[in-house]
Amino acid sequence: MSLILISIFVMLLVLGAPIAVCLGLSSAIVIVTHGLPVSVVAQRSLNALDSSPLLAVPLFIFAASLLNATGVTTHLFELVRMMFGRIRGAVAQVSIFVSLIFSGISGAALADIGALGAIQINQMKAQGYREDFAAGLTVAAATIGPIFPPSIPIIIYASVANVSAVKLLIAGIIPALLLTALLMIQVAVIARVKGLPRDDVRVEPRALTRKALISFPALMAPVLLIGGLVSGYFGPTEVAGVTVAYAMLIGIFIYRSLSLRGILGALRETAESTANILFVVSTAALFAWVLTLDQVPMKVSGLLLGLSDNPLVLLFLVNILLLLVGMVLESIAAILIIAPIIAPALTAAGVDPLQLGIVFVLNLMIGLLTPPVGMSLYMITIITRMPIGRVIAGVMPFFIPLLLSLLVVSAVPALSTWLPELLMN
Repeated sequence: MSLILISIFVMLLVLGAPIAVCLGLSSAIVIVTHGLPVSVVAQRSLNALDSSPLLAVPLFIFAASLLNATGVTTHLFELVRMMFGRIRGAVAQVSIFVSLIFSGISGAALADIGALGAIQINQMKAQGYREDFAAGLTVAAATIGPIFPPSIPIIIYASVANVSAVKLLIAGIIPALLLTALLMIQVAVIARVKGLPRDDVRVEPRALTRKALISFPALMAPVLLIGGLVSGYFGPTEVAGVTVAYAMLIGIFIYRSLSLRGILGALRETAESTANILFVVSTAALFAWVLTLDQVPMKVSGLLLGLSDNPLVLLFLVNILLLLVGMVLESIAAILIIAPIIAPALTAAGVDPLQLGIVFVLNLMIGLLTPPVGMSLYMITIITRMPIGRVIAGVMPFFIPLLLSLLVVSAVPALSTWLPELLMN
């Protein structure tokens, strides 16, 4: 059964069918041909969406769209530029740091690129940076978003792997900071070697203070979100709702730039993005159920545990698998298909579930930067109208900090487990 399922899935994928169609149609064909009730297709697909953590997905998308509509991203970029001053490669460093700040609002790499990409690239080009470097850095920095809370991929992984979503979101904080630091170190090295331009921003105390006051409400959004999670007052769904309310409050009453048209536009973007994500979630759940019928998770668990009982060796093997999978599968689909198969085996071998969740998501976010299904690459080509080959050339140097952070997070469990244990126990 599973062999037929995977064969049909691969055939549809090669023919260029959307990933959700590949998952759903292959599963439906196998269900019908094996004499199972057709009603199973609807039942299993809809049951996958009956999950309160998944309510956070449209809410976080809506919050990010609202804040983007207020012009918050421009204020944040200008504030951080003033903070960094006229150091060599300053605008590139600002791009990374602003990605970290905005990741505390958006929860998705593509949302970060959509909100910040044009601003980051245009600012770097204006300072004399090569366009391929600017595009490569922008997509590399966007990988911070799905690791730092809030994170849509982490919430989906937690719901699939039966892990505490709150603990897993908090577990991403230190790895995200590590990734930010390594990217900034890489830019500092490139700035020294290649002589990247200095920023021409003029830093005056009065202007800096004024910009800090303007940006303060936006800077408080990540603080509110993480504080709510850590304090235990909010779960992921509740904190997403609070973030939406906060975004509307500051957009209407403080910045006074959020109009009815802006709200309707944000709702339209949210509906489109949520429909795409949840279509994949429902069809992937059906696909995973068919695999479970054929006992594929148990077979894979036995295979992995037969190869080694060393957690570090198993994590290394899974890293290779996920990096390859990330090249050909969309990240959310990969989480929904592979996490139920891999997670039980590695947990049984002694890998901490929180560490595994962060390693899993980080792998697949790197996959967003790799062809042929690197969604971040395609999105940046739409923004810049650059050939995808130039974008790939620009992002290549940044695979060093990305893969190094993956290696460190895989080798040191405490980077993922220490903060949740400290704050939640």
